[in-house]
Parts: sequence; C-alpha cells; structure tokens
Amino acid sequence: MNYNKKTVAGIPLKGKKALVRCDFNVPLDKNGAIADDTRIAAALPTIRYILEQGGAAILCSHLGRPKGGFEPELSLKPVAKRLGEYLGKEVAMAPDCVGPAVSAMASALKPGEAMLLENLRFHKEEEKNDPAFAKELASLADVFVSDAFGTVHRAHASTAGVAAYLPAYCGFLIEAELKAIGGALENPRRPLLAVLGGAKVSDKLAVLDNLIDKADVLLIGGGMAFTFIKAMGGRIGKSLVDEDKIPYIIDMMVKASSKDVEIILPSDVLAASEFSAGAEPVACEADNIPDGMMGLDIGEKTRETFAEEIKRAGTIIWNGPMGVFEFDAFSKGTEAVARAMAECRGVTVIGGGDSVAAVTKLGLAGSMDHISTGGGASLELMEGKELPGIACLLDA
Repeated sequence: MNYNKKTVAGIPLKGKKALVRCDFNVPLDKNGAIADDTRIAAALPTIRYILEQGGAAILCSHLGRPKGGFEPELSLKPVAKRLGEYLGKEVAMAPDCVGPAVSAMASALKPGEAMLLENLRFHKEEEKNDPAFAKELASLADVFVSDAFGTVHRAHASTAGVAAYLPAYCGFLIEAELKAIGGALENPRRPLLAVLGGAKVSDKLAVLDNLIDKADVLLIGGGMAFTFIKAMGGRIGKSLVDEDKIPYIIDMMVKASSKDVEIILPSDVLAASEFSAGAEPVACEADNIPDGMMGLDIGEKTRETFAEEIKRAGTIIWNGPMGVFEFDAFSKGTEAVARAMAECRGVTVIGGGDSVAAVTKLGLAGSMDHISTGGGASLELMEGKELPGIACLLDA
C-alpha cells in the first residue's frame, strides 16, 4: 500500500469549499452532553488550516449506531456548538447531510466559514457506500479532505465513495498516522521491535504475518502468549488459549527463525485461580502454571527483559496490553512496557485502543512519538492491508 498521499497543505483552497470527513464519534453522557471532546480537538488543525487559507469547510461525521432515520439523541448539534467555541465563530448546523436545504446552506457558505452536516448514519446509504448518496455529498464541495483515521478501514460513502466525484486529499491527522505507522513498517530505524499483547492470537494473525517480514524482535505478552507457550509444550493451566491456532504458531516460529526474527515470550507470569479484580496474584513460571490457575499478567523477570529490549530498540510499535490491566493487581506488566517506551530514545508508536488507554491512564501519552487515533484502522495498517479510505486518496 502507498503511504505517501497528497495532503490538504498542497491544495489551493482560496474560494474553495472542502468536504471534510472528521471523526466526531464522541462519547455523550446521559444528558446528551459531550463527555470527552478529544476527537473534536484533534480535528482542529485541519479545519483551521482550511479556513485560514480562505476556504470554507463542510464538516461531516457519524455518531453512534443509529437504527435508521433521525434520532435526536444522536444528533451532532452538541459537536457544532463545541466546535464553535474552539474556533471562536459559529459553526452552522445543517438539518440533514443531503437534500435541498443542505445544498442551499453549502452554496451560501463564504470563505472562512464552517458548517456541520447532520449524522451521516441517519441514512443507511452511508454504510452501504451508495454511489448516488456519495455523489450528492460530493456535490456540496470542490475538494474532499479525509481526516477520520478511525473510519478509513471501512468503504463507506463519506470515507471512500465521495473520492469518485472529488479530488481527494488527506488531512493532518491522517497524514501523521500514515507517516508514523507507515514509516515504522516501511523505513524504520533498526532494530524494529513490535510489542504485541491482548487476549487472542486469532485477533493478531495478520499482524504477526506482516511483522515476521519486517521486524527484528517480537515481544509477545497478554493472553495471546499462552498459545505460543502451549505450542512449545508448556503447561498453561486454565489460561486463555486458541487451540486451533497452535499449528499456525509452530509454523510461524519456524518462519521467524529462518528470517532471524527473535520472538521473546514471557518467562514468568502472575496467575490467579479466577478472573476477578480481587483475585490473589501468584507468581509462577510461564510454562508451568498449576492446573487450576490462569495467567493474567507478565511476571517481574519478564517485565525487566521486555523493558531492556524496548530501551535498545530504534523503533517500537506496541499493540495490546500485557495483562488484565483494568485489574490493578495485574496491570504492572502493561505499566512496565509503557514506562520503558516513555524512556526509550527510539521512535515509539502506540496503536490499538487498550494500549492507548493504558498510556493515557498512566499520564505517559506526551512521552510517545505517535499515538494512533484509530483502533481497527491502525491494526489493519499494521497488517499491511489496503484500507479503502486511504487507497482512494491521491498519491503524492
């Protein structure tokens, strides 16, 4: 996949209208107020740039999962209000995302002004990538700017379809994602180290396949480590395991060895007799977990080993926690990886919701070079997949 795309910075915007796909899928509280506006703030550099260059911005997004038709509690009105506060000027709220009234509002929009279309998913044609719906959206503007990284792995009308009718560029958010993740995979500072965790091997098969051809070292933690340990003949008690993936893991480890890719597994773990926050942690060897127990975090020796490997890496990509980090007693492995990455002088890239949540919770987000804004999209980028919402953008 080509990670080098034309960006909003290369468009003559004066007097032009830009249709901007943002990710305003923000959490709302029970009163319908915005609980966290991180995604709104993240979209501001692209929006401000368009307005400062003498363009007008027609912003669009989905919010939640509407069941069909207009649902007041999933309206983007609170987002328009918050955007206005950030920009210091009113952001006009459209009554819909298509139709004569919306077209009239878009036509009347002057340079330096912004408007927000209503929730795209009030129309089922959005997720179906309906060409007529995409064409109607595109008719509102002169150019398309894609800046919702969290949605680019989906071929929807507003993420891919509109690019058939408008010249399509990436905004600053997507540009940063492509440079960070694409750069880490295609042209990394060596050694390239990948830290993979999370519950299941099956969730990361494609990532493992892609990284075997690119990485120098793989650190495997989380629940997925136990499938590796069992494949090597270890006793894992009642730990999480993908039994049907064991033959694949054996083949993969042979392949890694032939390519001089080092796979480092936990040597010790913290186990417990039950999956609960109050469970008593018991330290044991990773390949000799008692029958009635399950591994819930990497152990102290493994934390030290992983931290040493991370600190000498040139580039690190991390996706997935090392244990059940939402339980305090089993959060130390994830915390150790986060702290080692914060101290590392190499390029640090965090992808995936749980890893991002852990780093944010620990207050270490500012110490990382790049934190991905898209869980599924960052995973698919790490898998080497062609993402429809990226493939449709103009190549640089």
